[in-house]
Order: sequence, then structure tokens, then C-alpha cells
Amino acid sequence: MSTTAVVFALVGAFMVGFSSASVFLKAKWVVEPLAQYGVPRTWWVWLGAAKAAGAVGLVVGVFVPAVGVAAAIGIAAYFAGAVFTVVRAGAYAHMAFPVIYAAPAVVALTLGFGG
Repeated sequence: MSTTAVVFALVGAFMVGFSSASVFLKAKWVVEPLAQYGVPRTWWVWLGAAKAAGAVGLVVGVFVPAVGVAAAIGIAAYFAGAVFTVVRAGAYAHMAFPVIYAAPAVVALTLGFGG
């Protein structure tokens, strides 16, 4: 794995981990939009857990590339769903946020966990 891919994987892990913690801590800037988008409150813990698993997977992926690939794909899928949710809610100004959180994981995946 190239040094650049490692950096992107670790930056992605930090960002997705931060996003996960924000859900668990019920940060106003995260949970208010979730409510506005119509995401059921009962899903929030599961969404935070999915992001936490993705963050851990990116870190593990530095040492076990197959885990990193799976984590990066999962993170990309998660945030693709988030983009869909934002669009469905008509909150187009918020569309950049899930893309920004997914980007480092996608770059790490593109650069190659197995390289």
C-alpha cells in the first residue's frame, strides 16, 4: 500500500469516526438535519455504528488490505445512501457533506489497498 493511500485511509478513518461520534453524542448540527431528512430516530445508533465500523475497517485495512477494501466500499455505499437521503429531502445545499466524508475512503480504495 502506498504512503499516499495510507494517508487517505487514515484521514478517512478520522473523518468517518468523527462523523460517527457526532451521531452518538447527538451533535445538534448532525441530528437536526437527520430529523429534517426524515431519518427515523431509531436508526441513528445503527448509522453511527456503521460509520464506526467503517472507520475501524479503514485503519485495519492499512495492515489487512481486504478489510480496507471492504470498509472503503461500505463507506462509499453508506454515503451514497446519505446523498440519496439528502436529495430525497430536497436539501440540495447539504449534498456536499456526505461526498466530503466519503472522498478519502474512495481515494484510498482507488489508490489501492493491495498496492
